[in-house]
Amino acid sequence: MASREIIKLPGPILRSKAHKVKDLGKDFQTLVDDMIDTMRDEPGVGLAATQVKVPLRVIVIEYPEDDSIDEAKPKLYVVANPEILRVSEEKVKGLEGCLSVPNIVGDVVRSEEIQVEGLNREGKKITIRAKGWLARIFQHEIDHLNGILFVDRAVALYEPGEIQTDTPNV
Repeated sequence: MASREIIKLPGPILRSKAHKVKDLGKDFQTLVDDMIDTMRDEPGVGLAATQVKVPLRVIVIEYPEDDSIDEAKPKLYVVANPEILRVSEEKVKGLEGCLSVPNIVGDVVRSEEIQVEGLNREGKKITIRAKGWLARIFQHEIDHLNGILFVDRAVALYEPGEIQTDTPNV
């Protein structure tokens, strides 16, 4: 297991669509382990394979299932081929940052609740219902797999010092 380099804008892979994962063998498992290490080392709460220069539909997320509990233990999500099946009508604006777009944060409007389907690292079909910040992180990471960055969706962007925030990098 090792950390990998995070690709930063204007890295072209960040604007490309990732390919479906077809083989969940040794190379896939190594990629997942490396992505987890990289996300934790940065530190971030989510990472897409495209951010480490691998054009596959894989995301890792580590965040509490329920963000209303202050001391909730983070849960690790590994999802191959994630797809958003449902989104709530309720939209919320929130501040986002990104490991691939350093030194900028922005207000982004996203669905408050979503349902995601994909495969876990063993290849079993999973369904995840997420709300609040967890839903935001899933949407942010899945956007990466489609070549979309938070700055593309932002209604306002800020540089360091313009606002005080502890926005997690996703």
